[in-house]
Amino acid sequence: MRKSIIIFCAFCISFFLVRCSKKQPANQAPSIVQLTFPSKDLLCTDNTIAFNWSAAIDPDNDDLEYNLIIAKDRQLVEVIENRTISSTGATITLEKATAFYWQVNAIDVTNNLSSKSEIFAFFTKGDGVTNYAPFMADLKTPTDNATVNAGNLSLTWDASDINTGDTLTYEVFFGEDDVINSVTTSLSEKMYDVSVASGKTYSWKVNVTDNSGATSIGQIATFSVN
Repeated sequence: MRKSIIIFCAFCISFFLVRCSKKQPANQAPSIVQLTFPSKDLLCTDNTIAFNWSAAIDPDNDDLEYNLIIAKDRQLVEVIENRTISSTGATITLEKATAFYWQVNAIDVTNNLSSKSEIFAFFTKGDGVTNYAPFMADLKTPTDNATVNAGNLSLTWDASDINTGDTLTYEVFFGEDDVINSVTTSLSEKMYDVSVASGKTYSWKVNVTDNSGATSIGQIATFSVN
């Protein structure tokens, strides 16, 4: 009898250990958020804005919150609003006649963060303002902190203006490390070719000017070369 009890206890312990050793599936991050309003490159006639975005989907059916970031620069450094909310919208009053950039990320109960949403630019309308400066250039390749191969490289970017009839030109700054100089002005294409050497680090930026002379000063991106 005593032997049977010992065997039974050993079986129970083994069963318990096997069950406990099974790994629980890793919690998965929510899906990416789609920005709805204000839409890309919109001129908002009212500076009190009802921000809105799509609900993210969580594979584990976790409750979600949303991190809303609004900044005065495309790299979201000069942040003027950073709030976490449980709904898919927020109404915020902003400065007039100003360019803003916004992004929303979903967060689940385990602090898993979704992939970052797109960054949308918009302007708030100013009293009596008829011409607005272009939005900051959106640096496409190479992005900040990227690593590229040595040789010839095309710097590419995108740019836009609330005044859709404006013609935009570009001044490109480029150089080693953090020392950049203007390498071309009044460029009409959104691309500029450079040569980069192995083992070096480079920085670049693009200023955008409209045909009224209004200029947006670009932000600097830095990249390394294999």
